[in-house]
Amino acid sequence: MTNYTDISGLGQVADNYDALLVDIWGVIHNGREAFDDAVVALERFKAERGPVILISNSPRPSVAIPAQFDEIGLPHSFYDAVVTSGDATIDELARRAPGPAFKLGPERDDGLYTGLDLNFVELKDAKFISCTGLFDDENETPEDYQDLLADALARQLPLICANPDMRVKRGDKLIYCGGALAKKYEDMGGQTVYAGKPHKAIYRLSRAWLTEIAGYEIDATRILAIGDNIQTDLVGAQNENYDCLFVASGVYDGNSTQIRGLLEKHGIFVKYMLSSLSW
Repeated sequence: MTNYTDISGLGQVADNYDALLVDIWGVIHNGREAFDDAVVALERFKAERGPVILISNSPRPSVAIPAQFDEIGLPHSFYDAVVTSGDATIDELARRAPGPAFKLGPERDDGLYTGLDLNFVELKDAKFISCTGLFDDENETPEDYQDLLADALARQLPLICANPDMRVKRGDKLIYCGGALAKKYEDMGGQTVYAGKPHKAIYRLSRAWLTEIAGYEIDATRILAIGDNIQTDLVGAQNENYDCLFVASGVYDGNSTQIRGLLEKHGIFVKYMLSSLSW
């Protein structure tokens, strides 16, 4: 027995909501290609119903997202604001500045640290780890970090995770994200700190944007969250008492048996399900 309603498109339920909180990766693009039907659907909701806030576990600050959209041909007309895990993480890092910190992640994420005045050092000299992801997510897995994390654990270093996603699809390939390293560190007994989905910090920022754009505080029952990741998008929506539209073609490739099992395992209720976002 399913605990969701299959719908034909966002338009079928749009009148029930005054605002959307929409995941980016897996819903709007796959890291290489834009999903045109999703863009059309969000443009229409924005024009006819209300604000569209993009809420992403990207470790980069939100100001960097429009340039990413430009790279894959996404317009800027289908959303009102972007909130990222990077935005929420900046507050946490600022409280710990100047560190010293060990930087774990690729150079492309270094925009997160602009203006923070953090002192980056080798692991042996650090007071904490700032993790945006794997150094080389195309070729590495969390198992490649066993020794590094064991060393960090021996030093009792907290790990600040700027991207709680475990995996995302880049094109047709699943790649590991910062959340996979943080989970491994937790399983080893390490201390981790998160700011992105499904944790409260990113939702506080999102609600602040919604209130500013709408001009009033929108009731939680009139907000629809849209996402493709059970552990982040769906758990976060449920924690905040938002209805959720699950896009099944993202992380889980539309595998209904796997999806149903995971929903039941985690005790998650999903209001609606779509294969891919469209109107």
